[in-house]
Amino acid sequence: MERIVAEVKGKRRYNSSGRQEQARRNRDAVLQAAERQLNECGYAGTTVAAVAGEAGVSMETVYKAFGGKAGLVRALYERNLAGAGTVSAYERSDAMRERESEPAAILREWGLLTAEVGSMVTPVRLLMRAAAVNDQEMAALLEDIEDNRLKRMRHHARYLKDRGYLRDGVSAAEAADVLWVCSSAELYELLVLKRGWSLPRFARHITSYMAASLLPVTVQDGPGGRPAAPEGTT
Repeated sequence: MERIVAEVKGKRRYNSSGRQEQARRNRDAVLQAAERQLNECGYAGTTVAAVAGEAGVSMETVYKAFGGKAGLVRALYERNLAGAGTVSAYERSDAMRERESEPAAILREWGLLTAEVGSMVTPVRLLMRAAAVNDQEMAALLEDIEDNRLKRMRHHARYLKDRGYLRDGVSAAEAADVLWVCSSAELYELLVLKRGWSLPRFARHITSYMAASLLPVTVQDGPGGRPAAPEGTT
């Protein structure tokens, strides 16, 4: 009798790993299809039906997972915001702050992460900006992500202030504004997309700008105690 009960219980066990893996593959396929169609057709020209068809899933699956076209754009942005590594850019940034005590090195790492993430999120943010002119959902989404970006930069600025890294006279609010500009889609668009700067050059430039704007001037910064000029500006 005990053996029968044990066999029945064993049959009732349900392993959800296969279904979860299929859901993950479906999500990846939908986002890949959405990214391609949004890049090619723009926001107005992209439809949930077309995305679902290319991904090989039903429209119901797309709506259930993302809530519609604006939800697809948000999901793309959040995926790209994590950066290119297996660990999200946010986690890497916070972990680096914990192990690094040299402010110039912290800004250098932030510069590298900003360039990495900017290369992935800027196309989505520019699409949002264009669509927001005529679409209230996209306008609300753009406002939300910009608010969150400013909160993140304020978080970084308070860290710099609390650690005593900021130059005398530079407030946390001013530092947040500098970091906010450096992480903007507009700066990346101007220098990388329009002027053709490489990602390493862009990273070095914003690192130099952040250091010159925020950190105390020392003899190590450049000749005569002046901050070293950003690459390409000599």
